[in-house]
Amino acid sequence: MKAASTSHEIAELHRRLERLHRLAWWLNSAAKLPGIRTRIGLDTLLGLVPGGGDLVGAGLSLYIVWEGHRLGVDRATVLKMLVNVGVECAVGIVPVLGDIFDTVFKADLRNIALMEQAIQRRAPRRTTYPE
Repeated sequence: MKAASTSHEIAELHRRLERLHRLAWWLNSAAKLPGIRTRIGLDTLLGLVPGGGDLVGAGLSLYIVWEGHRLGVDRATVLKMLVNVGVECAVGIVPVLGDIFDTVFKADLRNIALMEQAIQRRAPRRTTYPE
């Protein structure tokens, strides 16, 4: 019975990671603008909204970090993820240049990659035993 719950848990983990990856993609790379090679996402557009756009983007980025924590990502990785969000927020305050930096830095996609690496590191290694 344990194997069935383990496979269910693995399937649930993959489902949650896929959902977070999709959110990060929407935030950082959903659209291609003609004439430039870099993709933009909703986070770039939110940064253009005066007053609260950057706060909404930061909130969505922090949600990804929170979900990483809930998925059991180690403390060091969560801290790296928080640094990515902090850098993006700090530089994002600067008008225009902050928006350009945000478009290129893509903290959410970086954080998803960190999260996936941390989860792979903690996964038990399968070994084969001679019969």
